[in-house]
Amino acid sequence: MSGVSKSPHPGFGTDGVRGQAIVEVSPEYVMALGRAVARVLRPTRVVIGRDPRVSGPILEAAFSAGASAEGVRVEEFGVLPTPALAMISQREEVPAVVITASHNKYTDNGVKVFAAGGRKLLDHQELAIEAETWRILDDGTGPIPRDLEVGVVMRRSDGVTMYIDHLVEIFGEGSLAGLRVVIDTANGAMSKVAPLLLQRLGADVITMNDAPDGTNINDKCGATAPQALCDFISGTGTGISVDMGFAFDGDGDRLIAVDENGRVVDGDRLIALSALDRRDAGTLAGDTVVVTVMSNLGFHRAMSGAGVTVVTTGVGDRLVLDAMEAGGFVLGGEQSGHIIHRDLATTGDGLLAAVVLARMMRRRGGRFSHVASSVMHSLPQVLKNVRVARRPDDVAGLLSAEIAAEEAQLGVNGRVLVRSSGTEPVVRVMVEAGTPELADAVAERLVAAALDKCR
Repeated sequence: MSGVSKSPHPGFGTDGVRGQAIVEVSPEYVMALGRAVARVLRPTRVVIGRDPRVSGPILEAAFSAGASAEGVRVEEFGVLPTPALAMISQREEVPAVVITASHNKYTDNGVKVFAAGGRKLLDHQELAIEAETWRILDDGTGPIPRDLEVGVVMRRSDGVTMYIDHLVEIFGEGSLAGLRVVIDTANGAMSKVAPLLLQRLGADVITMNDAPDGTNINDKCGATAPQALCDFISGTGTGISVDMGFAFDGDGDRLIAVDENGRVVDGDRLIALSALDRRDAGTLAGDTVVVTVMSNLGFHRAMSGAGVTVVTTGVGDRLVLDAMEAGGFVLGGEQSGHIIHRDLATTGDGLLAAVVLARMMRRRGGRFSHVASSVMHSLPQVLKNVRVARRPDDVAGLLSAEIAAEEAQLGVNGRVLVRSSGTEPVVRVMVEAGTPELADAVAERLVAAALDKCR
């Protein structure tokens, strides 16, 4: 992927195209992207959905116009989670497109593209689509289809039912009977789907942040801001006893859990729990799990102690999936909550991961807090996001001397990771150390260095 835009519009990052809605991710750009996807992938049919942010309908219409102008039949599902579109792509063997900026604020939007079969695009496909998009924007649309052989755009209303029925088929009606869960749907694409599915599976469901208005998606809620869910569970004075809570992001491909005491259980612990459960059941292929460089050092130590091999990739669930497919592995994910059960889905699915966890707890019994706390011991971790004037391709190389000095101080009881965001002009500084105070001090020094060298 180039990582360099030739215009005010973004290129492909670590998870599709993303930027300021209407300005960077403009209708004109998305229409050109629709044409480019049609020309590069050459499908006869495409399915498309979106999350509920206010710019979604405009950009959905723009992509549909571009693809249909190239002779492609476009089937619009409206608001639907990303993993649901990926499932339909897999089942119907057609490319899928999702208009979403995932966990970003409502003023951003983006485009995720799945190849036929529900798999995220390969590098060469992204590069070809990006190049064709720039060509269309710079030089015009090209030849008009002969005899105006354009495609049709139609609406479909069966997406929610298809997705829910698919998951019920995997897990079974009533498989969560007896559990009470609270879900925070981030005022996003899971707002309608998640409670319906969990109720079908027999759970007693309390739902919050499930009233999207186009501007409140991810607003102090969901997987990136689970404090509201923690507060509700831990002591609102309601006297409600729950077994666990689940927080999704705006498009539904992330999951962060909360235990019955209101404490966050992040992606590392959720992946560790699934890894050990699968290992015991004999379904963890190669006794191996795939994670990114962001996973806590405590995760690696816990897996090593349990005899589970860890494969580490760069940041991004697509890189995790690449490694899983290359090695024939079935479990992988990210600390941020992207969790992939490759034998059950083609991409990260927050709702599927939640049900896997809930079924495990129903089967094992006991309190979620005890199980989650015992699976691993996390080192104190500090993550700071630094907005910079320019985003260097190799910020770790730029700060190599500073990083080396800090790593020498930490030794084997900590680590440093500095990288550029793949979707915005931000440098991410992550430090793990023996104490929170030391981790924070190291991170602050690296933040200052990043600000100084990325002016």
